Amino acid sequence: MAALAGITAGLGLYVHIPFCARKCTYCDFPSYAGKMSLRGDYVRALAQEIARAGELHGRPQADTVYIGGGTPTLLMPTQMQTVLEAIHAAFTLSPQVEFSCEANPGMVSDAMLDTLVQGGVNRLSLGAQSANAQELAALGRQHTWPQVADAVQRARRAGITNLNIDLMMGLPGQTMATFDDTLSAVLALAPAHISCYGLIVEEGTPLAASIQAGALTLPPEDEERALYDLALIRLSDAGYARYEVSNFARPGYACRHNLHCWQRVPYMGFGAAAHSLMPGLDERRANPADISAYLSGCPAQVQQLTPQEQRFESIMLGLRMVEGVSLDAFEAMHGMPMQAVYAAPMRRAVDSGRAEISDGAFRLTPNGMDVMNAVLVDFLDEGQE
Repeated sequence: MAALAGITAGLGLYVHIPFCARKCTYCDFPSYAGKMSLRGDYVRALAQEIARAGELHGRPQADTVYIGGGTPTLLMPTQMQTVLEAIHAAFTLSPQVEFSCEANPGMVSDAMLDTLVQGGVNRLSLGAQSANAQELAALGRQHTWPQVADAVQRARRAGITNLNIDLMMGLPGQTMATFDDTLSAVLALAPAHISCYGLIVEEGTPLAASIQAGALTLPPEDEERALYDLALIRLSDAGYARYEVSNFARPGYACRHNLHCWQRVPYMGFGAAAHSLMPGLDERRANPADISAYLSGCPAQVQQLTPQEQRFESIMLGLRMVEGVSLDAFEAMHGMPMQAVYAAPMRRAVDSGRAEISDGAFRLTPNGMDVMNAVLVDFLDEGQE
């Protein structure tokens, strides 16, 4: 494994807390309800994993930290303190570190907020999803919109002003009117960052079963597109710039951790199901998703990426960003010009109006963003060794 010491640009840390009070109906992420009794053992194992990595790699500097889940704020404040202290002991955090933590709006206490602030957290991401009670119920969410507003106010009082609110589109029963009301409610809270994700119905989830049984109905595809267009207009008018397919921010508040992931900056993941992209950018590691397997010390799965896979990752991730793929950065990372590998699909994308080359970058146009997967398929078979 390549050492991390000496890395000066980037390095992100991701810490996964997999516990949930109840599994949401749409969720197929590695999160678990009914296993709260394992929190103590899990936090101890997590702190040990973080400490080993810091010792192994010479306490390298990290520019971003992201604690996600699950519901991280379901830990007890003392348990969260243990996690935060482990991070600070094992890694040198940049003076300008972006330190994020996810939270369920109905499950973040003042004591937890104080613990987060004392531990250096300066960005909070609230999974609101909708301001409509019926839409929240269809998703199996347990919070109310007043709890979202309350969490925002209390986070600011605690000292966290960099706030993200997650929204979802294409929900069962959602209409242009209800989504417009949700956008109004979010904008009234004036967060620094807003994410708008389209609902993906995963097989095997309770939501998929309800839809298949006819108990719930999704908006038609053209209406879901209209919902997204409404978000683009309203958020732009309110001063939020789209910088990625699903993410909008006020100036200076784009999520640096996610940007680093899309730019293939190295990051280390800790906890069950956490992934890492190691220095050299040719090795991905994935911890076991099952909590018991993680606690028993099962090793991470290691995937060695071929040069072709690395190049395609740069395209697949980079084109999610409005700024696109920097041609200079691509050549520096892969040792060859992007046009030398992908001349044909680049030309086809530009000729079709789906992409453009400007300001030293290859980026999708708004029309291209709408059909990004189709553009990516055209790149997939190029660049064979």
